[in-house]
Amino acid sequence: MSGQLDLERLQSLLRTEFIGRSVTYRQSVGSTMELAGQEAKSEAAEGFVAIAEEQSAGRGRLGRHWVSPPGQNLYITLLVRPTLPQLRYLAVIAPLAVCHAIEETTGLLPRIKWPNDVLLEGKKVCGVLLESELTGDTVQHALIGIGINVNLDVAAHEEIRDIATSLRAELGREVEREAVLASTLNHLETLYLALGRGEVVSIAWKQRLDTLGQPVRVQDAGGTIAEGVAVDADSDGSLIIRRDDGSHVRIEAGDVTLRDGPQR
Repeated sequence: MSGQLDLERLQSLLRTEFIGRSVTYRQSVGSTMELAGQEAKSEAAEGFVAIAEEQSAGRGRLGRHWVSPPGQNLYITLLVRPTLPQLRYLAVIAPLAVCHAIEETTGLLPRIKWPNDVLLEGKKVCGVLLESELTGDTVQHALIGIGINVNLDVAAHEEIRDIATSLRAELGREVEREAVLASTLNHLETLYLALGRGEVVSIAWKQRLDTLGQPVRVQDAGGTIAEGVAVDADSDGSLIIRRDDGSHVRIEAGDVTLRDGPQR
């Protein structure tokens, strides 16, 4: 398949009203988050999407580097302008939209690692990065960064070969990136509009949550927040952990690893 994204093909597959109708497509950028952030400050319309074939400084959560070779995967950032109560639910709808898209376009059955990584057979196929700008209690904008390993040869990248996968690796064939991207944007708009109507959007997310029942350690940039068994998740996406002493703690944000096991 071509290493160039076919924007006409993408638009023909979209069923959205506003998400993905305004697009900037670049061959190479530092990161699509930076590009979308610049457009947000220039008053770009809600639903704007920054797309790049390659990122020289792609970012994952907690400042990790995101492997971003050209012409193989999807690197996008979506601009939205939610209310403050809606903001935290973006971590729910973004990975769920990706799961729906992967299932719709490939038949594969993804799971979610709390809060918003998408897994196939226990390996990471998609990462989500969220950033927002607030003035008081008003959200000026929010950015949803999504990286999906579509046709990546994971074995060629030693630093991720044991923890990551791609749609191509799971299927044994190349996958049309335009179809995966269009489906992701279609499902994102559906879920975002449902969120705006006050509908519960977390039930399907929780049903796909791979973290529940696992002995975990939750960390942030400052160190370990909690250890125990992930026993539940709230409707707003918070993780409930039962500590070894039987007490429970509610975690709103952090990075999960399996206790006494490899990072996932």
